[in-house]
Amino acid sequence: MKATEPTADPAASADPATSAAPAGADGVTEDRRRRKARQTRNALATAAIDLILEHGLAATTVEAIAERTDVARRTFSRHFTGKEDAALDFVRGDGDRINTLLRARPADEPPLVAYRAAVAGWLADRENPAWHVRPRMRRLLALVDREPALFAAYERIRVDAQEESIRILAARLGTDDLQDVRPAVVVDAAAGVLTAALRLWARRADDHDSGAADLADLVERAYDALTDEAADAARHRRGR
Repeated sequence: MKATEPTADPAASADPATSAAPAGADGVTEDRRRRKARQTRNALATAAIDLILEHGLAATTVEAIAERTDVARRTFSRHFTGKEDAALDFVRGDGDRINTLLRARPADEPPLVAYRAAVAGWLADRENPAWHVRPRMRRLLALVDREPALFAAYERIRVDAQEESIRILAARLGTDDLQDVRPAVVVDAAAGVLTAALRLWARRADDHDSGAADLADLVERAYDALTDEAADAARHRRGR
């Protein structure tokens, strides 16, 4: 199949809400463009996951992903830097959602409590479930540990999300994230606990069920372990 650019939506030109006014005049045309761009991006990400799980990372090419999605190679490049970036786009999306929930937490919550609550809210969303609990994501997450290129892409995306989390917590504390160590320490610890729970979940579970409840329970127990260890360390210091 020859890869082509997506064609214009025939219904769009006949839509009186857009044809009667200049593009972007009331936001309808711009919204449609953004929606189509999101659809293309999601289709490319899904194709990348499908092909990598079907044929392996080495055998999957950007051209094959574009062809599977029926778009041109340059369309892929407008959305992603490579096949690893495309396959792990769900990680970026989930990081954005956690940070959105973190911004919305009550201002008087301690930073670790706020981050943990944001993660719990993300995992509890049934209307827009976390990608990790969708079919085949366990296999992809397990593959991240075995493929250096996927692992490197995963780490870049994760670090970007954590940097934003640090800025959010610094703003909540009214402090400078470059001078005050607290935001970075809280985020690195809290995000590290989440990453550890996800990796354990991916390694030990089968791929026949979504495992949403299992993952949420594992994440809660992982955070409990972190707070218990911190409490034990504090008691040990006081007992010296």
